[in-house]
Amino acid sequence: MSLNHPTKSAIATTAAPAAIGPYSQAVHIGNVLYTSGQVALDPATGALVPGGIEAQTTRVLENLKAVLAAAGLDFAHVVKTTVFLKNMADFAAMNTLYAQYFSPEGITAPARSTVQVAGLPKDALVEIECIAITA
Repeated sequence: MSLNHPTKSAIATTAAPAAIGPYSQAVHIGNVLYTSGQVALDPATGALVPGGIEAQTTRVLENLKAVLAAAGLDFAHVVKTTVFLKNMADFAAMNTLYAQYFSPEGITAPARSTVQVAGLPKDALVEIECIAITA
């Protein structure tokens, strides 16, 4: 039995950290883009950026911005995000920066889930993934 499946394609950019395992920075299928979670890795060095939640959240959002741009999209196309925090006490600081990227004036904010996790890759403080609509 043969099933007709839409073609999926990988999205990759050197403006965001390279995948460090068997996954893609993002996958485009149909009119949907699924990004992998981004942590605060500097794309030039592969190292976690120094600083606290503000510095890490900014780097994460810049990494996501680069992945979206590689697919010809921006934050206005994002319909759902998931935020993973090492410490829920960092929520307010993360949320302030998140709002600047995902819901500037005139843009509908995406749906979002935020969860506290026991740990993140490279002992990061925050990881964010998103789903965007391309058309």
